[in-house]
Amino acid sequence: LTVGVVTVSDRAASGFYEDESGPEVQRLVQEYAPLGATLGKKWVTPDDQTLIQESITSLVAQGCSLVLTTGGTGLAPRDVTPEATRAVLDKEAPGIMELVRRETAKVEPRAGISRGIAGTRGACLIINFPGRPK
Repeated sequence: LTVGVVTVSDRAASGFYEDESGPEVQRLVQEYAPLGATLGKKWVTPDDQTLIQESITSLVAQGCSLVLTTGGTGLAPRDVTPEATRAVLDKEAPGIMELVRRETAKVEPRAGISRGIAGTRGACLIINFPGRPK
């Protein structure tokens, strides 16, 4: 199992602040993934639909079997991660995000406004997470 991580943030991509959510996702993968899971490339990309799509498809092409995105799932005008992800999916898996939102709501009251989606591209599972590292 190779896991790729994409952080979507204009400010982190520009160096305005350090990416915190991507490293937290990587830490959780290392902590909870089955033995033998390896971390693939980690991308930090601005909130740009084309760049997000390219980041995801590049990780899939590099052999990642799981791609986790963080950020860009809210309601702000530049939050386009779900749209970018939907454009590269073969099939959506809405039940995954229903479970994620339900569990996230236990620690983050704004979980319900996350528009993240999940699905597959080929044999790769892609899941959008919010950008706050809770």
